[in-house]
Amino acid sequence: MAKRERPRSRLQRQRRRAARKARGAGGALTAPELDDLLGVEDDGLEDDGPCDDPTCPYCHPDAGQAPQAVTPGTAVPAGALNPQRAMERVHARIGRVMRRHDFGSLEEANAFLASRLGPGGLDEDAPPESDLERAQELLYDAWQQPGRRQRVSLARKALARSPDCADAYVLLAEETAGSPAAARPLYEQGVAAGERALGEAYFRERVGEFWHLLETRPYMRARAGLAEALWASGEREAALAHFRELLRLNPGDNQGNRYRLLAALLEAERDGEATRLLGEYREEASAAWAYGRLLLAIRKGGADRMVRGRLEQAFRANPFVPEYLLGVARLPKRPPAYVGMGDAAEAQDYVLSYGQAWLETPGALDWLAKAFAGLLATELAILEATEATGRRRAGPPPRR
Repeated sequence: MAKRERPRSRLQRQRRRAARKARGAGGALTAPELDDLLGVEDDGLEDDGPCDDPTCPYCHPDAGQAPQAVTPGTAVPAGALNPQRAMERVHARIGRVMRRHDFGSLEEANAFLASRLGPGGLDEDAPPESDLERAQELLYDAWQQPGRRQRVSLARKALARSPDCADAYVLLAEETAGSPAAARPLYEQGVAAGERALGEAYFRERVGEFWHLLETRPYMRARAGLAEALWASGEREAALAHFRELLRLNPGDNQGNRYRLLAALLEAERDGEATRLLGEYREEASAAWAYGRLLLAIRKGGADRMVRGRLEQAFRANPFVPEYLLGVARLPKRPPAYVGMGDAAEAQDYVLSYGQAWLETPGALDWLAKAFAGLLATELAILEATEATGRRRAGPPPRR
């Protein structure tokens, strides 16, 4: 018999053990049945490779193949590389047009913009007015380049134009730093550049409006990158302080910093702060919030009925998360490019971001394996009963 490949990480080994328990605890429920019940399909992305055991639910789920993801580094149309930044450039140019022209009414302004919104239409009407704006235009160009060398070259040209271009430091950190430690000084320079560009008064007078104002976005990107680099380098307190400040400046959290802060608080076992954060965004319907509440309930060791209620709520928010947490479905190496509420991509993203907190909670995955198998057994019984009732109502098939 071929030797079975050992899972490469402690988290993978824990998931695999929990997956076996999930199959055994449910009696008749097997991994393929779980997949059939939930409609799980293979994500088609690369992972560390399957083991040699064809019965292993972690490495050999019974599923179809989804289309392959675009391989990083392959040539794609330049305009498709960063559509968010492309739209941001359009908004910046519209802002310059509005400052430069004295429109008599909103209708007049809209008519003017409509006549200029074709390709290149705003270029002549909204040229950059300062060295910083010229540098930022170079960054917008950089984000649409397919090659790393081109992007880095334009970022350096932008800094030569204006040392206050925070986004140039962000791009250099993302493209040239080989580790969080190497990225940190670049993000720190980006934060300092953003502070110079905005001025001290901005931070006193515009709290709550950050990100909504385009000129604040380079600073917000640099500070979020710095928080990530600090966390990855083990400087947790400093990272948490940055995440909290980002949410204070932009409570609407267009960047999604609340998700990273929640993951950090759960990993650091700051359960009180995590509970308060969940309460601050109580209307949040994401898997991160639903399964965050479940993990906290498990940690608190509350009444079993209450904890199972949290599981049912989380399952309704996203039924795919337990399969990825327990190893019944395979995880991709990289987070998915796009996620939807309640879909498999959201589950993958959740486990890649929050899996460590589950792993470091004693007994959490064991509890989830048993409770999840029981929940699915109940769901399966309900489905079978519903189908049987439908058949009885339909009556016997007509005789031929």
